[in-house]
Amino acid sequence: MTEAEEAARAFGATPPRLIRNRENAVYDVVLPSGRAALRLHRAGYQSAAAIRSELWWCHALAGAGVPVARPVPALDGQFLVALSTGRLASAVAWVDGVPLGEAGVPLAGDVEQQVGRHRALGRLLAQMHTATDALVPPPDFVRTRWDSDGLLGETPFWGRFWDHPALQPADAALLRRTRDFLRDRLRGHAAEGSFGLIHADVLRENVFVGAGGLSLIDFDDSGFGFRLYDLGTVLSQNLFEPALPRIAQALAEGYGETRPLDPNMIPVFTLMRCCASVGWTMPRLAPDDPVHRSHIARAVGLARRVMAGGGL
Repeated sequence: MTEAEEAARAFGATPPRLIRNRENAVYDVVLPSGRAALRLHRAGYQSAAAIRSELWWCHALAGAGVPVARPVPALDGQFLVALSTGRLASAVAWVDGVPLGEAGVPLAGDVEQQVGRHRALGRLLAQMHTATDALVPPPDFVRTRWDSDGLLGETPFWGRFWDHPALQPADAALLRRTRDFLRDRLRGHAAEGSFGLIHADVLRENVFVGAGGLSLIDFDDSGFGFRLYDLGTVLSQNLFEPALPRIAQALAEGYGETRPLDPNMIPVFTLMRCCASVGWTMPRLAPDDPVHRSHIARAVGLARRVMAGGGL
């Protein structure tokens, strides 16, 4: 019996069909409660306590009316199952719709559609952050910290981006200066409500467009961080879109309808995400993968603009 088959049996699911195998292996299944996504979590990435905390948060958000993938319990009533191999499995209710987009592929739709969806995404992120502020996590709640140390310390969660082996000496020096610049900007960013639980990976693939609006999936990297990091992650994938200025404005306007924000910090957090993504590539991609070079070029180019006082 494979791991996926063992997990499916624990959740009372139909035979699993693999749909994605990246950080986690994700399968399309049907449970007694309906269609679901069965997840086999990447071994060694998140602890059992951290995954239980993620599932608690998503369950609480869904209960508060935030459109996220709601966790579904296994047959034993638990949200998290340990397989005989030691790997962990969970399931979330299926989210209808299609992804907002795909990395490296131009956004679909005309400019007005792109702008409208990003304004709605800003509203959704604000809704998620506000709903989260009203929650009281259990005592054993634990998640990654996307704070100054987690992003820019000596051992960032996704790696020392300024030490990427593919960096040219001049670019490595620039990213070291960028690290200092970002740490300095974070020291002055302490507005009320600016820090708390965040999704931390609001990529196009994790935003679903459905008949009822937008939904968020894949909270695997969620943790405690700066709220504007979620907006910066969105914009990191839009830096080469022709409608970037309007997309960025719409995202900020949607968020700002219900939550305060400092628009001058949005380029800073976009740069922060671009730098973190350089670190992300190092242990995950083959040395000759072109994504190394594209992520480095994106971070270096944005660092030059932002540190020179420019915007996105």
